[in-house]
Amino acid sequence: MKWLNDEDFIRAKVPMTKKAIRVLSVSYLDLEEDLSLLDIGSGTGSISVQAALLGAKVTSIERKEEGVQLLRENAKRHGVDLKPIHGLAPGDLPDQEFDRVFIGGSAGNLEEIFTYLDKHLKKGGILVGNYITLKNTWKMYELLKEHNYQDIDVELVQTAKLDHLGLMKGENPIYIMKGVKE
Repeated sequence: MKWLNDEDFIRAKVPMTKKAIRVLSVSYLDLEEDLSLLDIGSGTGSISVQAALLGAKVTSIERKEEGVQLLRENAKRHGVDLKPIHGLAPGDLPDQEFDRVFIGGSAGNLEEIFTYLDKHLKKGGILVGNYITLKNTWKMYELLKEHNYQDIDVELVQTAKLDHLGLMKGENPIYIMKGVKE
């Protein structure tokens, strides 16, 4: 399996899950070939593309048109097939079940997304989310408990990369959260 580097993606000014966080987040999803994945707030599609390379059947939703275009370009660039949706979760999400769900952005609709997942994330399905604020991290944690998710895991990850001068440049700390639907 080839893990894509950040430079492998066309990005522009659209948010992207960086490689170190992407590798951990995808590993938490415990993907297998032919599992269905819903990527909510997909941005450039780095999670979607990486998951599709692992054999997942990916549906991605992004509210910004520029993000949807980049998602399509990145999917084409890496030769993967996925279903992009230009819209807002959960209102524009399809009426189908998924094995795995990744939340990279919720546009403030986290409670409504959990209500959607009550019906559309399969029993035993895995939900993973990435957050940069304590407020959203705590909200996700409360919703995981309220909706009876099991095996809840929260990890704070801080990474830094060497720049062209030889200095380590810190990235934003990211909270990675995981729960398994009962």
